[in-house]
Order: sequence, then C-alpha cells, then structure tokens
Amino acid sequence: MSDEETKTLDRPAADRATLTTPHATARPTWLGPVLIVGIVLAALNLRPAITSLGALFEETRTGLGMSGTVAGLITSVPALCFAVFGVTAPRLSRRFGPVAVVCAGMAAVAAGLLIRPFADGAAGFLAASALSLAGIALTNVLLPVIVKRYFPDRVGTMTGLYSMALAAGTSLAAAATVPLTDALGGSWRTGLLMWASLAVVAVLLWLPIARAARRADRAAAGPGASAAVRTDAGPRVARSRTAWALACYFGLQATGAYITMGWLPQIFRDAGVSASTAGVLLAVTMVMGVPLAFVIPGLAGRMRNQGAIAVTLGVFGLTGYLGLYFAPAAGAWAWALLLGVSNCAFPLVITMIGLRAKSPAGVVKLSAFAQSTGYLISIPGPLVIGTLYQHSGGWDLPLALMAGLLVPQIALGVLAGRDRTIEDECGVRD
Repeated sequence: MSDEETKTLDRPAADRATLTTPHATARPTWLGPVLIVGIVLAALNLRPAITSLGALFEETRTGLGMSGTVAGLITSVPALCFAVFGVTAPRLSRRFGPVAVVCAGMAAVAAGLLIRPFADGAAGFLAASALSLAGIALTNVLLPVIVKRYFPDRVGTMTGLYSMALAAGTSLAAAATVPLTDALGGSWRTGLLMWASLAVVAVLLWLPIARAARRADRAAAGPGASAAVRTDAGPRVARSRTAWALACYFGLQATGAYITMGWLPQIFRDAGVSASTAGVLLAVTMVMGVPLAFVIPGLAGRMRNQGAIAVTLGVFGLTGYLGLYFAPAAGAWAWALLLGVSNCAFPLVITMIGLRAKSPAGVVKLSAFAQSTGYLISIPGPLVIGTLYQHSGGWDLPLALMAGLLVPQIALGVLAGRDRTIEDECGVRD
C-alpha cells in the first residue's frame, strides 16, 4: 500500500467521499462483494479444526493410542500455535500482502484437515493439526487488517459479520460433528475429514480474490511497487499503553472462553445435571455468540469509547459465575446464557483492535501483538483450573478464581476502550 493511499484511508469519511484514488479506480467492481463472502467463509473455518476434535477427542485418543500427556499437549496446542504463528503475520503481510497470506492460511487449514485423519500416530496427527492451526493463526491476525484496508468506513459492521460467522462455525462444528459422524458410518477419521471440505471451498474463493487484489494494488501503486501493507514504518506497539491493555484484555477473555469450553459441562455434571443436558447447556453458551457477535461490533463502532460495553459484558460474566457458585443446577439455563453473553468480549476486542489504529499498517502490528500476547496469557488458564479442581475436590475455589479474573478484565476493557490510537501514543505522525 502506498503512502498516499494510507493517508487517504486515514482521512474522515466525508473527505474520502470526494476523492477518487487510483486504488479505488483500479480495483474491479466485483472484488468488494466477493471479498465479503470470502471473509465470511474464512471466519467459518477458524474454529471447526478445534471444536470438531473436541467432540471426537475420546475416539481419537483411543484410535491413535495417545497417552494422557500427549492428549493434554494437544489441548494446549491451539493457543500456543495462535501465539507463535500470529507473530509472523506482519512480516508475511509486508512481503506478500494480507489477502495473499489469508489465502495461504486457508490452504494450510485445508491441507492440515485433509492430512490429519490419515495419520497413523499421535506425532503425525499433531503435526497436521499444527499446520491447520498455523493457517488459523495467520487469518486470525489479518482479517481485521483486511477489514480496515478494504472497508475503512464499516469496521464495526464487517467485524460483526465475520465474528458472527466465526461463532457460527464454532457452534456448528461442536453440535454437528457427532451426529454427522454417526450418519457417515461412525469413524472418527471420517468425522474429522468432513470439515476439510469447508476449508477447500474457502481456498477456491480466496484464490481469485488474491489474484485480483494483487493486480489492483500493483496498478494503483505503479510499476514495481509492492502490494503489501507497509508495516516497517508503523508504530512500535510495545510502547503503547493501549496496545498492552488490548493484549491483556484479549488474553483474559480468551482464558475465560477456553475455561468455559473445557470445563462448563463438567461443572454442571458435578452439580447433578445429566451429561446430555450439560452438553446442550454448553451449546447454548456458544450459540449466544452468533447474534451478539454481529450486534456488539456494530454498536462498538458507533461509540467513541467502548469501555461501557466491556463493563457490561464483565458484569454478565460475574453474575453467571456467582450463579454457578451458589446454585449451579437450579439456575443452569440462566448461567449458561449469562456466560454466553460474557464470552462476546471476543468480537468486542477484535473491533477495538480495528479502531485503536489509524491505518492498515497500524492494525496489522496491533492485531499481531494483541492476539499473540493474549493467546500466550491464556495458555495456563484451563490447566490451572483443572489443577485447582483436582486438588480442592470441588468447584468453589476454581469458580472464585474465574470470577476474580473478570475484575482485571473489566478494568483493562475500560482502558482499551478509550478514544485514542496507538499512533498517537507512540508519537507517529500522520
């Protein structure tokens, strides 16, 4: 992206409306609508690799002869891969452009999902899973960048759209994997393999998008110019208080989400709820994210300060945890709904990443920093909760910790939601 284009994108919408940039002229008319579909398809593929395995984990462990240690390692791999591979996104984006990298990310997701059901041992299965997770990590970081770059006046709406698609993909894979596996013969290998088809469709759509975007960027920038987002001259995000607030907020909300996905059914079952009902309650919690993932980013995008939303979501979570502490079975449905609302801190923080930087160059650095740091923060959470549960013999202490973590999360959300940008904090001139 050229300097002039970046400056144009950073101007107010009213000023941009009077401009006809070379980039806008060079871009084919079909690219915008098709890119919207591509973003939705990419988002749908960001969680089935994880939640489909969760649904068939026992069968997979038995089939591959995994030890308990290896099984525990696999449950920790997603957050670790998101952190490690997410760091590489800015450099790859600078070299190839964000659209091309997302296309490659979708290809990695598809390849990993196609390979892992045919693995003969745990090592091969883990390697194939890591390949898919690497593609997911890159796409996690760069979708906010693409939204900022191609839809600068609709950051909230577009973030809501792909957050809703992400939540839908998460819920669909969790709810449909077992029934579809049974319908297809009962093999866990078939059950995992079928989700590769969704990733292959995404790759087929992103290939022409990547070609068209690269041609349009080259035509706009002039002969010999790079199509990539320029990140070398962007802000040094580690110097920004807002960047650190976003990273820590991201980490704490991810911690809460992973704890909920991993332990909520067990909390209900230990309270006397049947296994089938506990599974439905988890599905209810996850499904809450589908409509709210669209509503919250749109609302946040219209507000100058998003702290009030962070406080509201935190209060819902605190109420849900208190309910689990005092009456887990009696109010099970209410607590599941409240925690589902609280987990919508994810689309909020993704929206704030797009709002807290002025340019796509700033967004790519902020997105990589916040997500990679945040996922590193989230890794110990489910393990700590499991250890406390095992050694305390109940859920009182783990639930107290889960509720306690929401207090700093709320405070960090207020800090991250302030109307300022990382460029201003780092002294980067427009």
